[in-house]
Amino acid sequence: MPVATIRGLQLYYEDTGGTGLPLVLSHGFLMDSDMFQPQVRALSGARRVITWDQRGNGRTASTPEQFSYWDSADDLAGILDHLGVERAVLGGMSQGGFIALRFALAHPERTAGLVLIDTQSGQEDPEKTMQYDLMHEVWVGSGPSDQLLEMVAAIIIGNRRPESAAWVHKWKAREPQSLTPIYRTLMDRDDVTGRLGEIRAPALVIHGTEDVAIDLSRAEQLCAKLSGCRGVVHVDGAGHASNLTHPEPVNRAIEDFLASL
Repeated sequence: MPVATIRGLQLYYEDTGGTGLPLVLSHGFLMDSDMFQPQVRALSGARRVITWDQRGNGRTASTPEQFSYWDSADDLAGILDHLGVERAVLGGMSQGGFIALRFALAHPERTAGLVLIDTQSGQEDPEKTMQYDLMHEVWVGSGPSDQLLEMVAAIIIGNRRPESAAWVHKWKAREPQSLTPIYRTLMDRDDVTGRLGEIRAPALVIHGTEDVAIDLSRAEQLCAKLSGCRGVVHVDGAGHASNLTHPEPVNRAIEDFLASL
């Protein structure tokens, strides 16, 4: 199993190999690098694609101490050091976009571009916070019931999507207590909107038109504040995980963006 040892952490990653500018993809909350299989299949023939599992997700263990998305950005920098990659295009879905933005702020010289999928620069919508807190409390206190997991899948993947079954299976296998560290990182994140003007790298914003977790207006605001933004790609009918459920338009947009760099 490919792992990079970074500050004592065993971070799982996958690397298709190849030459040229790498595309690094960072997954969303409760997901792992498997969510980018449609992109790896479509792009790896012509592109080097690197994916990884963040702390407490997939095949990377959690840590006892609390961490932030700035720490995760440094984790990613460590993986790139491990692979000998000096510069890359940083892509991320939702939580992965939070990390990509912070990577671009902390390591501008290593950021060749940004692919921001169903993400934003701000903090969680207060109207959603109470609902998410209750879901977290029930999950940790009583375990993930089928009804709860169906709600989670509807928010992250989409309502009654065929892709949900595999992820629900993974979520059922999680130790309930392991949810809290990654949940607190999500909910306690800082707002980097005021710093977006510091990012000069070219950027592409992709967003599902039916995303109920992050409204499309947040994507428009994100693009407007990034000086290098090439526009917002609207993925018609897609929810929060647009790259997973509607990969064809997402893959086309990414490939066109990479070709333009």
